[in-house]
Amino acid sequence: MKDLQSYEYVPYQMNYIKLISEQNIVKGLIDQKEEMIHFFKSIPVFKQEYSYEAGKWTIKDLLLHLIDAERIFAYRALRIVRNDSTALPGFDENEYVVAANANEREFENVLKEYCVVRDATISLFENFSAKDLLKLGTASGASVSVRGIGYCVLGHELHHKQIIIERYL
Repeated sequence: MKDLQSYEYVPYQMNYIKLISEQNIVKGLIDQKEEMIHFFKSIPVFKQEYSYEAGKWTIKDLLLHLIDAERIFAYRALRIVRNDSTALPGFDENEYVVAANANEREFENVLKEYCVVRDATISLFENFSAKDLLKLGTASGASVSVRGIGYCVLGHELHHKQIIIERYL
């Protein structure tokens, strides 16, 4: 994003943020939801529990990872907007994936959960003012802004979509 400053995101998240072309976070969230639903529904059933290498996540794992991460990012944004200055910890996505047991769930159920979480994120960001988006907090040991978090949600999903296309399909 052209005016996003380096203190508005965790350094590794630039790999996600640079994938985004949409400046408006809410529009990006809405458009991306439809795109990702179509994308995930186009994946053949036999690929949903496929892993391209031993120890790597399945597509179901990846989808549930996107859901978990979005929930965490939205929670961080809410805490920062509400002026909670508590430093927010990181999370171990690998432990989350193991505990989530995504492959024991129906794909349609996981996709439905994705929609619900995305709708909640859209609702949250729709109600943030321009001033709210610039508020800063600390997450994963780094300074982050609410808009940096919003862009990270968008870019994180694009990052994993690329991985699915390159390594799973």
